[in-house]
Amino acid sequence: MIQRRSLSLAVLVLSAAAHLAGPALAQNLDAIKTRQALMKDNGKAAGEAGAILKGEAEFSPDKATAIFTRMHDVAVKFGDHFPEDSKTGGETEAAPAIWEEPEEFEAALVKYQEDTQAAIDSAPQDVAAFQQAFGQVAQNCRGCHEDFRIDTD
Repeated sequence: MIQRRSLSLAVLVLSAAAHLAGPALAQNLDAIKTRQALMKDNGKAAGEAGAILKGEAEFSPDKATAIFTRMHDVAVKFGDHFPEDSKTGGETEAAPAIWEEPEEFEAALVKYQEDTQAAIDSAPQDVAAFQQAFGQVAQNCRGCHEDFRIDTD
């Protein structure tokens, strides 16, 4: 009888501990999915820019503005999706440096916002001007990926 009570008590304690630990181990997959979707859209915009620069797509000032506007929209929204409970899971590529060096990450986001806004404001009227504006934006992307993204390749 005492053995049964001990076993029942042990099961009860372990169940309670697992229940209480569950929220602590929870992963915010919504935040991860949102930032992945934002980066996917950013990548599509960058791909459209690359096609223009390679001569695979026609340049127009309206296309340039649309590309930079999409990238700027991502830049403005992206930083809102890094809560503490989204460090892992969902095949995230977010590097620990995002949470370990929040000031640097914020500075990189602000720089990206400024660069994409400057690209919009430059209103490129030809491919050469577009290339110059996009070069600055792309350089910012590379830097952020190097510092704040886990390379899975």
